[in-house]
Amino acid sequence: MATIWELDFYSRPIVDEQGKKKWEVLICETPLNVADRAETLFRYSQFCPSSTVNSLWLAGAIKDAIASAPKPPEKIRFFRRQMANMITKACEDLDTPVAASRRTLALSLWLEERMRSFYPAEPGYQAIANPSVQFVPETPLPLPDALVGEKWTFVSLPAAAFGEMSEWDIGFGESFGLSMTGIDSETPIPGVIVFSSRATAIAGWMSGLELACMKFDSGPPARLILDTGANDRWILASFKDAATEAEAKGFEAAKKQAKQVHFLAIQSNPESESFAGFWLLHELNI
Repeated sequence: MATIWELDFYSRPIVDEQGKKKWEVLICETPLNVADRAETLFRYSQFCPSSTVNSLWLAGAIKDAIASAPKPPEKIRFFRRQMANMITKACEDLDTPVAASRRTLALSLWLEERMRSFYPAEPGYQAIANPSVQFVPETPLPLPDALVGEKWTFVSLPAAAFGEMSEWDIGFGESFGLSMTGIDSETPIPGVIVFSSRATAIAGWMSGLELACMKFDSGPPARLILDTGANDRWILASFKDAATEAEAKGFEAAKKQAKQVHFLAIQSNPESESFAGFWLLHELNI
């Protein structure tokens, strides 16, 4: 299985002796299956003086992390678009693929943990709200015609069912440890299954998009939107009657009860016992 890292390089609520903000790089391994637990994933952190915030320093920190990790990353994800140039340059200098992504659950949870308990104990701490990343919604694009499913449906599975996910026949996809989100085993996890005779082609295309989450957009028109990458959006389905719109609202409510965990599946037909694609998703507040 591939090793993917999540990276954040930004100022923290701590000042040095000169009253200047300290910067920090955080690197952690991306959970890729439902058995992953946060405490078993690789983590690396290093503070950076504000006077040396540049791609050269960051490349050196990533190199140090690689030297201390069990396995080097095959790809690095980051979510702060304002740091894109610096992070991309540092990764390119190390010949490491890099992707802007909102699929950074482990990093988001670690940042929340450090804001609660680590930074307040550091000298020079200044109590401020955790700055979120403001995503300016792009206009959703229609899916390419060849990738539009012939049929789709809202479904749900109990969280406990995902314990057997490693045994499912899945072509493309990615998951994460549900234990990281604190979901009860009986909690229903909502999802959408798309059916298509070109299921493999659709799943293969989606696997390169850095799938983030699905959201109900009341419009008008009412639609189901798929968020990918740093800020990309796609129209996954449009609702033409009150019944399906009500189902979509129910999906969004179930997402909230499941702590924003949900899934997208691609199958060739409703009778199939395999998935061309299956992604466990989580809508982050970052």
